[in-house]
Amino acid sequence: MIFATGNEGKMKEIRTIMADFCREIYSMKEAGIEINVEENGQTYEENALIKARAVAVHTQDLVLADDSGLEIDWLNGEPGVYSARYMGEDTSYRVKNANLISRLEGVPEEKRTARFVCAIAAVLPGGRELTVRAAIEGRIGYEEKGDNGFGYDPIFFVPEIGKTTAELGEAEKNRISHRGKALGLMKEELGKL
Repeated sequence: MIFATGNEGKMKEIRTIMADFCREIYSMKEAGIEINVEENGQTYEENALIKARAVAVHTQDLVLADDSGLEIDWLNGEPGVYSARYMGEDTSYRVKNANLISRLEGVPEEKRTARFVCAIAAVLPGGRELTVRAAIEGRIGYEEKGDNGFGYDPIFFVPEIGKTTAELGEAEKNRISHRGKALGLMKEELGKL
């Protein structure tokens, strides 16, 4: 299986979550596929399919791709499908996180609602396509907390647990996260084939 990403943090999560489903999971780079894919879809599903299709052209293996993002209700769903490119692709997440926190200055706790959304697309040998979507609800914190995540994890607070997703251990995060849930759904769909 090839997962259409170059993000090492994401690959670590994927390998852990999919370990019981597939023995060998390669990133695009590990599979020797070095292409730039323009994610110009309007939804997470469209972007995931764009990536999966672009990689599937270069292999006969099962290809999975995801697109995920942070949606902040107070900011009308921003950064949404533009989460990775928010403030520019080369902008650090420390800067992005600080910007989002500052944009929510003075917003009361109950209105800081947000969610992480993840869509996963699969392109199977032969061309059949599948997509799934999952989310985790939470709130935007007032400062970065935790070192176990990446991206927006240090500012995404899960009230039921009382921690940001960057403060969670790997197993707990994989169990409740948007990506963990979406990969679980995709495993179920692939298992039906």
